[in-house]
Amino acid sequence: MKKNVYERAMCRIDTIFKEFDNIYISFSGGKDSSVMLNLCIQYLRETGLKRKIGVFHMDYEIQYNETLRYIDHIFNTNPDIIEVYRVCVPFKVSTCTSMYQMFWRPWDEECKKLWVREIPSGSYTKKDFPFYNEEMWDYDFYTLFAQWYHRLKKADKTCCLVGIRTQESLHRWRTIHSNNRYNMYHYKKWTRQIKENIYNAYVIYDWLTTDIWTANCRFKWEYNRLYDLYYQAGVPLEMQRVASPFISTARESLSLYRAIDPDMWGKMICRVNGVNFTALYGHTSLVAKQKIILPRGHTWESYMHYLLSTLPESTRLNYLQKLSVSINFWRNKGGCLSEKTIEELQALKIKIEVSDYSNYKTNKRPVKMEYQDNIEITDFKELPTFKRMCICILKNDHLCKYMGFTMTKKEIENRARIMDFYVNIYGKLQKPSL
Repeated sequence: MKKNVYERAMCRIDTIFKEFDNIYISFSGGKDSSVMLNLCIQYLRETGLKRKIGVFHMDYEIQYNETLRYIDHIFNTNPDIIEVYRVCVPFKVSTCTSMYQMFWRPWDEECKKLWVREIPSGSYTKKDFPFYNEEMWDYDFYTLFAQWYHRLKKADKTCCLVGIRTQESLHRWRTIHSNNRYNMYHYKKWTRQIKENIYNAYVIYDWLTTDIWTANCRFKWEYNRLYDLYYQAGVPLEMQRVASPFISTARESLSLYRAIDPDMWGKMICRVNGVNFTALYGHTSLVAKQKIILPRGHTWESYMHYLLSTLPESTRLNYLQKLSVSINFWRNKGGCLSEKTIEELQALKIKIEVSDYSNYKTNKRPVKMEYQDNIEITDFKELPTFKRMCICILKNDHLCKYMGFTMTKKEIENRARIMDFYVNIYGKLQKPSL
């Protein structure tokens, strides 16, 4: 008999609780992680299992007051089942609001006078984590917390339940449907190994947004009432998200703080550079959200250099370094393009060098070419153009994700150094005293 998404999720949760002795949930206060927590609570109540699950919440300091009220309420309920780990740590968090700042730090002690609120009672701070250092990004903390929690509980196997759904983005779809079966737990595609004996599980990956709200209604689960305010403000159902307010995906909704939570808005505009500007213009061509217009008398290359000239030196050098890497990549190695794109480039008489073999697992072929000013074809986002670089600058996309960049070699080395730092510190703490 075919099962619905609720029944499949409960089967996955049953598997997790039978296979893992240590389980915790990554909880943001959003609709997906809330449903996931409610599913686990329901499972424990129905089965009568006498065990607790950890609830891991990274508190980013700035959030809607409605979300904060909901999180506080959840943490104060079901004390016999949940064990709360509310983390208030000044790790680096990327921001798209400023040309001066690539990141900001929640709970930065140097900015304590500007904090939008005090650290909640009972929270875990940087002194609780021997692996913390100032070079750490928030996504590094996720992985290191999992290892810390695994050791804290002296667990055999640890599982973190993560509330992502493939409907949300292509990146999340790829997370689930990648072909690397060796990173899965017993070849279950909704699991991924993080470290030895530590896994993530995505038990609601196949749910739709409508499934989330159907479950809330049918089981009368409590949810974050911020979503009611979103609805009243006319925010489409698929766009209603709880996230750090300064990341690129939250740019368009940043202005809603003024209407929904004016008290928080009044504090946050002083906390992070460029917040008010982004709220005003985050949905316009000024930050390349709509169709970007080339100023009269400029080429895209000259416009790029003009934009760079307006930036602080450190920011300008960051973009130039990314550009240099990209130029060398396309000139010496080549990017993988589809046959259709190759044919379109050839039809435009753009000089390209096409190879037959790629080291990547793809049906596309590697193409070497020089940077172009602009190319108006279907796969514009796949091609090396100065227009794409202009869009990165206007978006305050310091990492140049729009250009297809991931972490650089230096960034990977920094991350490895952080991991080594953690391992060394933890090893010293474990040594018995003489």
